[in-house]
Amino acid sequence: MTGVRVCAFSELVQDEPRRVEIEGVPIALVRDSNDEVFAIGDTCTHGDISLSEGFVEGDTLECWAHGSAFSLRTGKPLNLPAYEPVPVYGVEIDGDDVLIDINVKKEN
Repeated sequence: MTGVRVCAFSELVQDEPRRVEIEGVPIALVRDSNDEVFAIGDTCTHGDISLSEGFVEGDTLECWAHGSAFSLRTGKPLNLPAYEPVPVYGVEIDGDDVLIDINVKKEN
């Protein structure tokens, strides 16, 4: 994978989303309790709300505005009001570097 370095792994706080942007694409970056890193689209599909301002619970990221929770693995919403998935991007850890490839989208 040829990704863009967005931050150091050591800068990510467990279960605390972080917003990054690559080529104008907003991305919510999450380091979970197993130290796995996920990158999903940062904009809730229900409203124009930044998901990185939301809450991590298990393997989901919940929108703070209306409560829709999105799977960090698939991008699928797990409850209403959102019904459209957010994109999920490829993540690679290289040493302490977190790389994201916005051209590698995982299937929802």
